Amino acid sequence: MRVLTAIVSTLALAATLPAAQRDASKTLDIYVIDVEGGNAQLWVTPSGQSLVYDTGNGGAAAVRDADRIMAAVKDAGVTQIDYVVTTHFHGDHVGGLPELATRIPIKEFVDHGPNVQPGPQIDRVLEQYGAIYAKAKHTIVKSGDRIPVKGLEWRIVNSAAQVLKAPLPGAGAPNPHCASFRRHEVNPVSGGPLGKTEDEQSVGSHVTFGRFRVLYLGDFDWNQEFDLMCPVNRIGTVDLFIPSRHGQFSSNSETLVHPLRARVMIMNNGLRKGGQPEAMKVFLNSPGLEDLWQIHFAFLGGQEHNVPGMYIANLDETTVPVAPMVPVQPGTPAANAPQHNGPAHWIKVSARADGNFTITNGRNGLVKTYRNGS
Repeated sequence: MRVLTAIVSTLALAATLPAAQRDASKTLDIYVIDVEGGNAQLWVTPSGQSLVYDTGNGGAAAVRDADRIMAAVKDAGVTQIDYVVTTHFHGDHVGGLPELATRIPIKEFVDHGPNVQPGPQIDRVLEQYGAIYAKAKHTIVKSGDRIPVKGLEWRIVNSAAQVLKAPLPGAGAPNPHCASFRRHEVNPVSGGPLGKTEDEQSVGSHVTFGRFRVLYLGDFDWNQEFDLMCPVNRIGTVDLFIPSRHGQFSSNSETLVHPLRARVMIMNNGLRKGGQPEAMKVFLNSPGLEDLWQIHFAFLGGQEHNVPGMYIANLDETTVPVAPMVPVQPGTPAANAPQHNGPAHWIKVSARADGNFTITNGRNGLVKTYRNGS
């Protein structure tokens, strides 16, 4: 009888606690999903809302990538997606959307507006996309807009080639790295003109959950980083930064990365996409960095410019190069990257409103906790 009385008393006490206190143990969960050098993330809030940020590759890879996103959806216990945010209309970010839409209900689609880089393959994907969102809700966002995700402050900081004009609350300090910034004259990856692709249209977000802050900018371009971060840092500092453009050196200048003082970075790279020595040096020398996590071992970085294996989600490659792989010149045919179509592993972030968070490597079960010292 005393046991029953104690249980009833505990339940009564829980019912009288303020909602914020009852929800304090609930986490914001972010799955950074391996879609082989594309991008896909699943966000699940303490209130149960869900958001998918990009949907991976299309074509023959669409089923594979949708399978991997749905594996995270199942792990999270999600039965519908409240928002799908597409950063931009390149096949490695939006190609998998038509396939994913056949797997799970999606309530709202968010993007930057019309495609500026048409082509036969992407045009077919976007024709399907238009038919899908015609049956749901479609929102075009601009810099400064908010996505109304319950319990989060979700701000759009770049979209349609425009960046945030006014600093976020608490930001606005002078950025000492502006003086050394040098603009790129051409895209170091494609060799083509800058400002003429979908990359520059990317929808980027700064998300706040209590004292926990995240920044992801899509395939935000190197030159745009100056526009966002100079002469003052409009973003401030963050706990988690997901590097732009899969961790490539065509983005991720010191002018952007170092003033963020991110405690942790998660690089959603591919085997031969991202992680070049130039980029890794910027990441690993960033002030305040505690750890860098990677979705794949970066062939372009070699052993010297990769993190220890326990921080890498997918390590099933048969040959790990000691020296960095020499990238091919723009316009030169390259050998196909090794196929990784079997089991894949995510990196999961679980954050609390007090700013403490854990990161879990889905491959080896490593869990590391990061405590808010402020």
